[in-house]
Amino acid sequence: MSYDLAVWEGDRPPDERTARRFFSDLYDRYLDGEDGEPASELIAAYVTALLEQWCDITEDEGETSPWSVGPLIDGASGPLIYFGMRWSMAEEASAYAAALADSMGLICFDVQQDRLRP
Repeated sequence: MSYDLAVWEGDRPPDERTARRFFSDLYDRYLDGEDGEPASELIAAYVTALLEQWCDITEDEGETSPWSVGPLIDGASGPLIYFGMRWSMAEEASAYAAALADSMGLICFDVQQDRLRP
């Protein structure tokens, strides 16, 4: 089991209900089909920054990576990335991922708690 976040480009939704709808629509459009798009430049830069903090799980020899699947970029399509973290590192990694998203002007949505992350 993993702790999942969704991060996307766009204006910050006014509330959690709207954010859930945005996430669902983006997921259906970009990740649910067989034909994904390459990650946008901003999402690719976000993934690169995450991987500067912790290596990709596919390269993790010391079990220090918080990511639950890899390569991490595989969870990205267009303006959206949906990715999971191991529960044992979820608190630290999700806080970092949310702060990084905010610093890059991206929206971070906590899928488990159904809420926007600051």
